Amino acid sequence: MASEESADAARLLPSFERRFLAARTLRSFPWQSLEEKLRDSSGPELLLNILQKTVKHPLCVKHPPSVKYARCFLSELIRKHEAVHTEPLDELYEALAEVLMAEEPTQCHRSYLLPSGDSVTLSESTAIISHGTTGLVTWDAALYLAEWAIENPAAFAHRTVLELGCGAGLTGLAICKMCCPSAYVFSDCHTCVLEQLRGNILLNGLSLEPDTADPARHPGRNAYNSQSPRVIVAQLDWDVVTAPELAAFRPDVIIAAGQAGIPWEAVPHHDQKLFPYEEHSDMEILKLTL
Repeated sequence: MASEESADAARLLPSFERRFLAARTLRSFPWQSLEEKLRDSSGPELLLNILQKTVKHPLCVKHPPSVKYARCFLSELIRKHEAVHTEPLDELYEALAEVLMAEEPTQCHRSYLLPSGDSVTLSESTAIISHGTTGLVTWDAALYLAEWAIENPAAFAHRTVLELGCGAGLTGLAICKMCCPSAYVFSDCHTCVLEQLRGNILLNGLSLEPDTADPARHPGRNAYNSQSPRVIVAQLDWDVVTAPELAAFRPDVIIAAGQAGIPWEAVPHHDQKLFPYEEHSDMEILKLTL
């Protein structure tokens, strides 16, 4: 029986870990399953393990999530504990006290675990709309495209990839870490998005090529000469960009998440669910048709 409980807890922990690191909505957490496990358990081990996989996770300690988000999560965790056990759990209240004393900055962090054991950590705005743009946060379409890319690395391996409207950078950073492109061009039109993006690229251990408008210095087809791809950040407005401007980057692959008004055709769905996004999101991978 003990081994069965341990196995159930082991399945529950990654769900809490992935959702908390990515700062997903609290309603998406498996609270009902947690309540059932707490009723069947007499000790605090499960809650302490959840605490270590969320608020006390090394990634969160180094790159904190939103203070408001951590406060709401801990409050809900305490409510679940108090609904089942009368004895307070000091570690939960101590963690909440630490969060209550912290100030809420305008930026927070979200982290996404990769199959390799590595992760992508992003600094993002705490507001959905900030500085007149929605590009300072990660959207579900970027997560979905990153999943597809990880399952189809051959589409990017040893190639130059140009991403339009890359936002916070999740898709591109996942491809750079998992799919071995020779070069990757992150592009967006908003200056605040590009500033945040440069920081996220460096935060994830990649080096940036110097900004340049000289096409001769843009990454080419034969740029693959190291394990890490060449990385460039470019200011491009995909609504008005011209074919010669795109061609100057010599891309083998052009990708975009959430773009509309372009002729695309659907490609087969991918199988693996790596990142926590809305289960009923209506998304598919599309291939550009010319």
